[in-house]
Amino acid sequence: METVLQDLKEMLRGELIEPGHKDYHESRKVYNAMIDKKPAMIAKCVDVADVINAVNYGREHDLLIAVRGGGHNGGGLGLCEGGLVIDLSLMKHVLVDPMEQTVRVGGGNVWGEVDHATHAFGLAVPAGIISSTGVGGLTLGGGVGHLTRKYGLTIDNLLEADMVLADGSYITVNEDENPDLFWAIRGGGGNFGIVTSFTFKAHPLKNVIGGPTLWPIEKTEEIMEWYHGFIHKAPDELNGFIATMVIPGPPFPEHLHNKQFCGIVWCYAGEDQQEFDKLLEPVRALDPLFEHVGPMPYPAIQTLFDGMMPPGLQWYWRADFFDELGPQARKEHRNFGSKIPTPLSQMHLYPLSGAAARVPKDATPWSYRDAKYAGVIVGVDPDAANAEKITRWCKEYYNALHPHSMGGAYSNFMMDEGQERVKASYRENYDRLVKIKTKYDPKNLFRVNQNIRPRE
Repeated sequence: METVLQDLKEMLRGELIEPGHKDYHESRKVYNAMIDKKPAMIAKCVDVADVINAVNYGREHDLLIAVRGGGHNGGGLGLCEGGLVIDLSLMKHVLVDPMEQTVRVGGGNVWGEVDHATHAFGLAVPAGIISSTGVGGLTLGGGVGHLTRKYGLTIDNLLEADMVLADGSYITVNEDENPDLFWAIRGGGGNFGIVTSFTFKAHPLKNVIGGPTLWPIEKTEEIMEWYHGFIHKAPDELNGFIATMVIPGPPFPEHLHNKQFCGIVWCYAGEDQQEFDKLLEPVRALDPLFEHVGPMPYPAIQTLFDGMMPPGLQWYWRADFFDELGPQARKEHRNFGSKIPTPLSQMHLYPLSGAAARVPKDATPWSYRDAKYAGVIVGVDPDAANAEKITRWCKEYYNALHPHSMGGAYSNFMMDEGQERVKASYRENYDRLVKIKTKYDPKNLFRVNQNIRPRE
């Protein structure tokens, strides 16, 4: 093993970190502190040549390979046990073309860096809701967030990508070059290669109007029934994800702390306060217990939850797609929302109507264009002693809701849940993904992911 490590060290401009290195334990940390994998080596790549050399070395020495971008994956799939982690976190660049309204982003960037760069030009790329999320993982899985109804999923705004494949070759994929692979990476995850650079379509957007409205958890069924009838008929500019949650503390008022709520976090992709107020009239008619909604720069709403959700917490995730919020589902949301075990644990339902729903279900691997919601339940706490408690609540909540689901889940919200769950999450697009996987990665070198297995 020592010879193997020395050979790889000589191939890299970046650093190879192994057990015993002073930075080893820090380098193997990921966003979810519940993940405790110990790779044999971590290749901190600084350029494409490093990635090519690491891929070739891992393949030639039959090493298990994981690829890490931002490290946010709930199941810790940016790490592996006993293998090689190809770490892209030093491969950062954000190049904005304000004339073409595009932005080119490195495989190691996080979304806060992209938002910072594009905001100066009055532009934005649809992404998630936490600024420390990696660009790579979120994009390859789909990309759901505040701008989904207005501008679609992140993959709907991907124009091009540069990739290192399992055989070590370096290619560009877009609608004209390697279009089969371009189709596959827009929702098919990290199965097909390592993306070293993304090019996105950006949209004119400087400021938004947004923030939370809260109701007592006892009103969950009423609010959810109203919300389901409201959000999908609202203009695309208005997005709002609904949640069962606890207010953990500041900056919220003290009288709300440690109490359960049904909440909606709004984001209006426009600056017309009068138009927004008109849209929010039926919301305010429902007499929210708390409202803190106002104009802000787009990067501000993208960082709204960063302080509450820093790296290093314990996380357990379960997820499903839903096409309705029927009486029994609403009842379960009220029931489990009333039993949230720790202040940071919560459930979110992200609406998928508007622009995201107008993309044909076979245009990308993301087949649930007919879903009304991408739902996720997360048990979260800083204390490892509470890991079992938050996991149990999350699983029980999921088990109660799953019979009301569409069967599959948004892959970025999944833990490591097995092959049948992966198949269910791609539905009729799965066979096409298998065909492309077999073409580009026939030996399944890239398998530490929501894995699409090649044909044998």
